[in-house]
Amino acid sequence: MPELKHPHQTQNPIMIKLGVNIDHVATIRQARRTTEPDPVWAAAAAELGGADQITVHLREDRRHIQDRDIEVLKRTVNVKLNLECACVDEMLSIACDLKPDQVCLVPEKRAEVTTEGGLDIIANRSRVADAVKRLKDAGIFVSLFIDPARDQIELAKELSAQAVELHTGTYADATTDAAQHDQLQILTTASHHVKDCGLHLHAGHGLTYHNVIPVAAIAEMEELNIGHSIVARSMFVGMQTAVAQMKALCIEGAMH
Repeated sequence: MPELKHPHQTQNPIMIKLGVNIDHVATIRQARRTTEPDPVWAAAAAELGGADQITVHLREDRRHIQDRDIEVLKRTVNVKLNLECACVDEMLSIACDLKPDQVCLVPEKRAEVTTEGGLDIIANRSRVADAVKRLKDAGIFVSLFIDPARDQIELAKELSAQAVELHTGTYADATTDAAQHDQLQILTTASHHVKDCGLHLHAGHGLTYHNVIPVAAIAEMEELNIGHSIVARSMFVGMQTAVAQMKALCIEGAMH
C-alpha cells in the first residue's frame, strides 16, 4: 500500500529477517489435548519456507506451547530460536536452563485472548531490570516487547536490553487508511529513535499479508515476528508456502 509509506522511510539496507511464531499450531493441538498438529513439525516446515527464526511464547497458563515443545525445538531448530515469556521467576528459570538464542520479555494477562500491548517497562522497571541482567548473565540475547513510545525505548537502552520489538498491534487494528498512516508514522519515528539509541530493531503483533509491507519498509527494520496470519494461511496452502509468501512480502517491503 504505497500511500502508507512514511516520507522518512528509505530503502532498508538490512536483509530483513522473518521470525515465524508457531504458537497457534499448538493452539489447535491443545483444543483436543492430543498430539497433533505438532509445532515441532511446523517449525521444520517454516524453515523450509525460509523462516530465519522460530518464535514461541511459553505462557504461564500453558494455553498453547508446552514445556516439551520448547525442549524439543531447542534440539531441532536449525535457525534462531526466540522464546517469548513473561517477566516472572518461573519463566526466567526455564529460559536460563533452555538457553534459547533470544528471549523477548512480554506482558501477560490470564484473561487476554492475545497480548494486548507492549510491556510497560517504566511501571515495571525493577522487575524488568533484574530479568534483563539474569538473562544476559546466562548468555542470552534480550529483547523487550514495548509500545512505540520514546520513554519506553530510552529506558530499554538504560536497562541494557539489546533489542526492542515494537508492538504493531495498534497499526494492525487501524480501520481506515488515515488511521493506519498515522500509526505507521508513530512506528517509523519510534524506529528511528531505537536505532539512535543503538538498539536492534524488531517489530510484531497483528501483522498480516495485507499490512506487512509498510512496516518492513521502515528504514533499518531488522526482524519481524509474525504468527497467526501465517498459521491461518498454512491451513490452505501449507506451512512452507505460507512462510515463503510472507518472506517475499517482507523482502519486497525492505527493498521498497
